[in-house]
Amino acid sequence: MIVQGLQLEQFRNYSHFESEFHPKVNFIYGDNAQGKTNLLEAVTYLSTAHSHRARYDKELIQFQTECAVIRGQIESRNRAFCLEAKLMRGRTRQLYSNGVRLKTAGELCGILHTVLFCPEDLALIRDGAVARRRFLDQSICQLRPRYAQALSEYQRLYEHKTRILRDWKDHPSLLDTLDDFNFRMAQTGAMIVHYRAHFVKRLKETASAIHCDFCGGRDALSLEYATVSTIQDDMASVGTLFEWILQHQNSHRAAELESRQCLTGPHKDDLLVSINGQLAKQFGSQGQTRTAALSLKLAQRELFFQETGEYPVLLLDDVLSELDAGRQAFVLNHIQGGQIFITCCEPEKLHGLEIGKTFQIHGGKVIEQKAHM
Repeated sequence: MIVQGLQLEQFRNYSHFESEFHPKVNFIYGDNAQGKTNLLEAVTYLSTAHSHRARYDKELIQFQTECAVIRGQIESRNRAFCLEAKLMRGRTRQLYSNGVRLKTAGELCGILHTVLFCPEDLALIRDGAVARRRFLDQSICQLRPRYAQALSEYQRLYEHKTRILRDWKDHPSLLDTLDDFNFRMAQTGAMIVHYRAHFVKRLKETASAIHCDFCGGRDALSLEYATVSTIQDDMASVGTLFEWILQHQNSHRAAELESRQCLTGPHKDDLLVSINGQLAKQFGSQGQTRTAALSLKLAQRELFFQETGEYPVLLLDDVLSELDAGRQAFVLNHIQGGQIFITCCEPEKLHGLEIGKTFQIHGGKVIEQKAHM
């Protein structure tokens, strides 16, 4: 899986960008706030149709312009694809593959897989459950388009139910539709739990092995999927999961009406990370939690390879500067294979890594690029 080329128009601080990339290691360097991360953000958008930094697409469009374009030439599954995203102020974005408009963002998932690791991810373990759910969702969406569809529908249902619970005292007739929303949320929620449980099972095996290698066997990493409390076995059938979720919803109906909040469902799930039997969020040192976060990301990449036979495109956004020498060495020794993009302010951090092409970025422009192989 390779990003062969990328073109940007009015995207972030790039009025125009066009370049080809090396199939192995691409090193992007320059001072802070010059546009290094923006390039990685553009590549990520072509695989997920989301930005890891912006809530709304309009934030990606250059100031005083109405439209931004991201276009990439991709080699995937021994086929060539041209992916394109058109972002427009006040209008719905448009996504294309080989000139054909896509109906859903989930259709991108089967074409380009990426694993992004940025400094914020080092806090993945200590952050709240939202961050770890986002990690699970981003990982599974790229592997399972049906999951992406179920997640999108669940989020829409959740927003509608939230409005019903918020406004029902002023408009009692809204309660007439509440049971219908609960029923459908239980159905889509069961699909979400099913996919998450199976992914966490595989992630646990892979991340634990990587973590053991990372810390020389000193610490043991374990993962546990925490979901709706009435679910007795998260590996049960989707139909059984549905019954358990519906039961939990019914038992919380009065509390939801009173609090005017949606209190039950997989939107409250968490991924519990433990080190040596203790929750890392509460008891892990800074070094232990960073090692655990790195292990999760490297395991995510390995699972993609096991599933597809191709490494996903790995995007390392200024992560090395946040790591000590030992962790830097471990990461660099475990990213062989596949295409890699690395951003950094200090080129000497990559000593010993075989680089294919370097790009120096300044003010949203490439001021120098050099092929090494």
